[in-house]
Amino acid sequence: MTLPATPGRVHFDPAAMETRAFYRVLNSVVVPRPIAWVCSRSADGVLNLAPHSFYTVACVDPPVVQFTSVGRKDSLRNVEATREFTVSLAPESLFEQVNATGTDFPAGLSEADEVGVRLEPSERVGVPRVSLSPVAVECELHSTIRLGDSTVVFGRVVHISAWESAVRDGRPRIEQLRPLARLGGNEWSTIGEVLEISRIPFRTWREDPAIGERLRGQ
Repeated sequence: MTLPATPGRVHFDPAAMETRAFYRVLNSVVVPRPIAWVCSRSADGVLNLAPHSFYTVACVDPPVVQFTSVGRKDSLRNVEATREFTVSLAPESLFEQVNATGTDFPAGLSEADEVGVRLEPSERVGVPRVSLSPVAVECELHSTIRLGDSTVVFGRVVHISAWESAVRDGRPRIEQLRPLARLGGNEWSTIGEVLEISRIPFRTWREDPAIGERLRGQ
């Protein structure tokens, strides 16, 4: 089997590039990124709702999720002040509303009110969740880490609620969640085709050499 020639590469050196230019490249490489639709409350009681696309699971035991505030945004200041927040899944059906909550509204305005996103009380924390989001994660502040111009916020998960219609066999299902994801620039994506594959135990790999041969031949 003849393998295709290795394509040529374009090189991006952060030491030789302007920060914002390299940031655009990095955002185009780390894709797709899930979106944390973070709701928080200021010390004065003003609610903030903002999308953060640097978001993932940080730990399983204890359960911890993380999102990154690039600069000192309202979400970060609020969480530091009140030590709790919610993360609502950003669903495809609310695409325009999710994007609009990223508008740089003044700190005294509630994005949910301005955009028309309905909130509802959470189960365990004093910050509400998005009522039309199929899944909401309730968090208490675990810790923060400052990295250069950004701060990583770690939230200990104290509760997750999901629509009954989205849960099957004990877990929320992707075809019901229909999450949005961020790509590079102003690009977003939906889930598209869902692929499913099981991990290969080493015993199976060892007992069936054809598996490795097939993969190496691709």
